[in-house]
Amino acid sequence: MTTTETATEHHEHLVEQYSAHNYHPLPVVVAQAHGSRVTDVEGREFLDCLAGYSALNFGHGHPDLLAAAHRQLDRVTLTSRAFGSDQLGPFCAELSGLLGRHAENSGPPAPGSYRESWSGRLTVLPMNTGAEAVESGIKVARKWGYEVKGVPVDRAQIVVTAGGFHGRTTTIVGFSTDPDARGGFGPFTPGFVVVPYGDAAALEAAITPDTVAVLVEPIQGEAGVVVPPAGYLPAVRAVCDAARVLFVADEVQSGLGRTGHLLATRATGVDADVYLLGKALGGGIMPLSAVVADADVLGVLHPGQHGSTFGGNPLACAVGRAVITLLADEGPAGMLARARRLGDVLHGRLAALVGHGVVAVRGTGLWAGVDVDPRLGTGRDVSEAMMRRGVLVKDTHGSTIRLSPPLVITERELHEAVDALTGALSDLP
Repeated sequence: MTTTETATEHHEHLVEQYSAHNYHPLPVVVAQAHGSRVTDVEGREFLDCLAGYSALNFGHGHPDLLAAAHRQLDRVTLTSRAFGSDQLGPFCAELSGLLGRHAENSGPPAPGSYRESWSGRLTVLPMNTGAEAVESGIKVARKWGYEVKGVPVDRAQIVVTAGGFHGRTTTIVGFSTDPDARGGFGPFTPGFVVVPYGDAAALEAAITPDTVAVLVEPIQGEAGVVVPPAGYLPAVRAVCDAARVLFVADEVQSGLGRTGHLLATRATGVDADVYLLGKALGGGIMPLSAVVADADVLGVLHPGQHGSTFGGNPLACAVGRAVITLLADEGPAGMLARARRLGDVLHGRLAALVGHGVVAVRGTGLWAGVDVDPRLGTGRDVSEAMMRRGVLVKDTHGSTIRLSPPLVITERELHEAVDALTGALSDLP
């Protein structure tokens, strides 16, 4: 570090010189964090209203999650799946039980549906990252289509939606409609059909005898917290039932409390066949993701057909079990109720900004996409202005910013965040 460099500039220089340039972060270098707050290398404190894209739903360093990690660190951290661990079975059972308990809110399968013959027992395929969960879900859907639905080999199709974000692997970016995510990475995996998001008629028209699944985000996060029209997800459920295809819900960002519900899909009164979970499942401590589905769906996988060295490792499972315990509290002081209550505060404040530098606001719970008047500046401009006021958010797609504060944020801090946004808008020329 030179005598003229600040600590931030020194760290940025190291990243510039020695790290691949696949991100364009704000000029903040975090050194410590607790709850909703982070402190950078120069001692400046910021309110974190991104929360790791929902990976930090429970804030930085939640004491229950840290305690679970510390206990497990002293015991065993990795066995690989060549052997068992004493955390894997309980984690899968507890996650199955948590999701199974909430399934009753979405009602029984439609009469005559192929789901009526399923076991009703949810099983769990633990993996590491959200993209890995999506890739696993794609493999499961294809295998189910061949072995159960009877689709001819190598002809399986999955219907996906424009604007969706499901990860960065080559298979996934192949059906992305974002030119930045897709450009330069072909050739791409065939077998995906893209339809407009929120358009149930277009989705139904895209179904063919070779369709094995519909993959959809119940709320599109990366696209700017885009909420589909009322009735869309029930219509997706009806289309899947009629066509005998799997409804696969990518809840990596929207699930596990972000919207004030355990699952955003079930908040609309319907149940998906396959849930893809990640981010918050690891408590911001360990990468942990999961595919959760009926045993009759995940049962198409057999030893040797899919795996992961770190998937379901004991350290991640121990933290995941502590996350499940936090989410299982459905009382007025629990995380889900807290997100609903504070979400009303957040959206009430944001709605008042429409017409005052803000064009539109979308979202639910502690999740919001804010479209700033493009005449004022880009989302990056607003993010930098909010940073200067001590609040961290993230831009996406032009003049949109996303707010996804940790569920442990206080009401006072929420007002602080919106006040910073209000001030940032006035700062722009």
